[in-house]
Amino acid sequence: MEKLLLEIVFIIAGIAIVLWGANTFTDGASGLARRLKVSELVIGLTVVALGTSLPEFMVSFLSVLRASSDMSVGNIIGSNVFNILVIIGGSALMSPLAVNRSMLVRDFPICVLTTAMLVLFAYTKSTVSTWEGLVMVAFFCGYLYMAYRIAMADRKEAKDVVLEEKTPMPKLILLILLGMAALVFGGRVLVDNAASVARDFGISESVIGMTILAAGTSLPEFATSVVAAKKGSLGLAFGNVIGSNVFNIAFVIGTCSSIVPMTVTEITLKDWLVFFGSVVLVWLVAATGRRINRLEGALLVICYLTYLLSLIIG
Repeated sequence: MEKLLLEIVFIIAGIAIVLWGANTFTDGASGLARRLKVSELVIGLTVVALGTSLPEFMVSFLSVLRASSDMSVGNIIGSNVFNILVIIGGSALMSPLAVNRSMLVRDFPICVLTTAMLVLFAYTKSTVSTWEGLVMVAFFCGYLYMAYRIAMADRKEAKDVVLEEKTPMPKLILLILLGMAALVFGGRVLVDNAASVARDFGISESVIGMTILAAGTSLPEFATSVVAAKKGSLGLAFGNVIGSNVFNIAFVIGTCSSIVPMTVTEITLKDWLVFFGSVVLVWLVAATGRRINRLEGALLVICYLTYLLSLIIG
């Protein structure tokens, strides 16, 4: 009983650390965008996405080194489904999300393409080879170059920027680093103790990996996007999710499989369909009316809860 109570205390502490980190990280990232005179969307697609994807990278990399490729890929699948359904849905519940044209014609298609790439590599022959990992890393480098070009274009249009950021650059970088550290540390504390509680109640390791571990490593993205939406930084909220999903696949799986080929045998067809279908679903919802309202946000969250229930029952 004492062990269980201590784990619950650590879970609460982990949540508090993640929320503080998200608030600090969002303030620093938004300030950095204004300071560099680039859009919050670009910062969300790059700096924030990389920072909030660190837990997935750590978990997946350690899983691969321990010859647990299924856990690694399962973590990414679960995290990306959580990102696209719960984070965008939850952010829309907080504040309806406006969707600009570039998000529909550029960022969502890139996310769909990246998702399809992993499905093609991993599902068709149950292995992500070294050369396929290198292809994904090359794709990721191209993605970063695209983000750089967009940032440069944003700076040329800086005349339209109304808000000026007066916070010194070192302080903004410190806020981002502190927020990132809190997100990673808090997420790790939360995941470890939540998984331990689940084991205490007899929940299987596979369900833990696809649910608690995936949701736990996505907490930084969830907290960052919801806080950003609440503060009106909708570009940051959307960019964080799309960028994180691309990072999770192209950078995390690409890097891990480049080092050690990944054999994937325990991920079911249902998981792959939900993995790919959730991205397409949100893209279609976003395209209707160029916004995601609170009702649509609630429906996305319900879709995830239905999938979660099917995993537990299965």
